[in-house]
Amino acid sequence: MRKGANTAEDPSPPVTNSAAWRTKIAYHDASMLRMMNGGDLVLPGFKVEDRVIGAAKVYVITPPASAPNQGKPHLSIHGGGWTSLGGKIARVLAQVQAQQYGGVIYAVDYRMPPDHPFPAPLDDCLAVYREMTRQFRPDQILVSGGSAGGNLAAALMLKARDGGLPQPAALLLDTPVVDLTGVSDTLQTNQHLDTLLKVWRQDANVALYAGSSNLADPYLSPLKGDLSRGFPPTYLRSGTRDLFLSDTVRFHAALRKAGVPADLYVGEAMPHGGFGGRTPEDLDAVADALRWLAVHWT
Repeated sequence: MRKGANTAEDPSPPVTNSAAWRTKIAYHDASMLRMMNGGDLVLPGFKVEDRVIGAAKVYVITPPASAPNQGKPHLSIHGGGWTSLGGKIARVLAQVQAQQYGGVIYAVDYRMPPDHPFPAPLDDCLAVYREMTRQFRPDQILVSGGSAGGNLAAALMLKARDGGLPQPAALLLDTPVVDLTGVSDTLQTNQHLDTLLKVWRQDANVALYAGSSNLADPYLSPLKGDLSRGFPPTYLRSGTRDLFLSDTVRFHAALRKAGVPADLYVGEAMPHGGFGGRTPEDLDAVADALRWLAVHWT
């Protein structure tokens, strides 16, 4: 879920109070932007282009020649509990991701609740993926997502398949949320151990995003989908203190059972989303993902 998710110390407004949610989201994103010096950063040697595809903004990030995976198309879906980390924040985060993994990143600034609940965010991701399959060979595309973005990325694979679109080369899921019914073990056992999320309250961001939809719908809970009818090779990452460790582990097991090539990386003592990107443990996790991508993102 990353920052913006509900915690015991940061109670969310009632789902019906859209104005209060807009205030909460704006306050959170403003604090993030202050840490990013306003969010107008363009890293040295990077090219950043703003586009519109369908109803969504898309930030196309081209890193310098020193970055890995030159020229490979990469669809990136940001986290933030389906409500936060869009706009300039997503633009900066996509540049960081381009530093780590390279490629030409298409970062989707999808519409979000409270004004645009499910299925609008997923529809935006699908529109961008569809356009990318027209511009690039699908078997060259990497799709990635973290937290709520991991939920959207996994659901996108099901929706693209059901819509007759080809699968990408690979899928990279960082601490994904794949079962919104809330039955995973570590949602209980890792409460207050996860230093980012603290606790998980089922009635907040999920209810705002899903509305009255059935939480077992595979487009909301990809773990509930039929994974045997076509799903790309998948790399999953989590940590032993991640609230969504069980979501990640269960999805890995379901993919393997369905015959999908899938690998799992679990970082010792890592909370949801890692330690912040600069620790030796974070660098080891990125290096492991790059080794996997060298095989599957070709």
